[in-house]
Amino acid sequence: MVTSEAGSGAGGTGAGLLADVGEDAVVATLLERFAALGPAAGEPDDVLVGPGDDAAVLRVRRGHAVVSTDLLVEDRHFRRDWCSATDVGHRAAAQNLSDINAMGGRAHSLTLGLALPSDLPLAWVREFADGFATEAARVGARVVGGDVTGGDQVVVAVTVLGTVAKAPVLRSGARPGDVVALCGRQGWAAGGLAVLGRGFRSPRVLVEAYRRPEPPYAAGPAAAEAGATALVDVSDGLLSDAGHVAQASGVRIDLRTADLEVAEPLHAVGSALGADPLRFVLTGGDDHPLLGTFPAGATLPEGWRAVGAVHELRVDDTSAVTVDGEVPEGDLGWRHF
Repeated sequence: MVTSEAGSGAGGTGAGLLADVGEDAVVATLLERFAALGPAAGEPDDVLVGPGDDAAVLRVRRGHAVVSTDLLVEDRHFRRDWCSATDVGHRAAAQNLSDINAMGGRAHSLTLGLALPSDLPLAWVREFADGFATEAARVGARVVGGDVTGGDQVVVAVTVLGTVAKAPVLRSGARPGDVVALCGRQGWAAGGLAVLGRGFRSPRVLVEAYRRPEPPYAAGPAAAEAGATALVDVSDGLLSDAGHVAQASGVRIDLRTADLEVAEPLHAVGSALGADPLRFVLTGGDDHPLLGTFPAGATLPEGWRAVGAVHELRVDDTSAVTVDGEVPEGDLGWRHF
């Protein structure tokens, strides 16, 4: 974190607006919440220098270092009237940790940048940090630095670092004949977003899925060990991210709707809103499951299920991703611009 010292204990109570308590109290609050993060008992500590200096110093023992950065912008990626500060903390950490998972790796360190409005309560920062730290602890990762500044809205910038024991699993490795498989729930967050957008709060299980995603953190390393040829974090939509793999690999990916799980709550929301529940699964983001490709005949790791196949991309193909052999209509998922 930044190097300023906390003044007069202002960060300890969590009371007051940021304009009143100042930067030092914000930094002290964050450091207090992240201090407990560290390696499990008996595990080596690879953080040589943590928060408090100009930069962190980390030890990489073997394998490859992998790094990813993500942003969350208030009123674009979350709304404070829909998500608590703790929820936003969970979401910010989860979407970054999932990127390392999608390389077949394990995250160990994060840096956190925050732009915060001056009229934001310090208690919001404390609760955000609680959620962020709790999510990071799920994989044994710790916060090793960051920065804070003022802003007109909340902006969260996270960089995550991890390692892969073997070669990282890229998006570009899928080959014709591979099996396409999925691990983790998909479409739930999209159903929750649709519910919140109509002013409702139920089915609660979908709303909570939107507020706090549950990436399958063990699935990436397990897939790499099982010989996965390509992996991607499904953050922008199943069709969209399958398309990213297909384009990077120069293949066509065909998804089978009969093998996609459409959970009962999605049927309930689809019926209530007059929407096709399958669209939540095909185009919804923010759940962060993993989509992977595996050689034909490979034994899929626990929790993975086959949902499609990889085909050769022909010159007359009009799309790199199809559904039941047909080119999908409409948007394929989240668009940032």
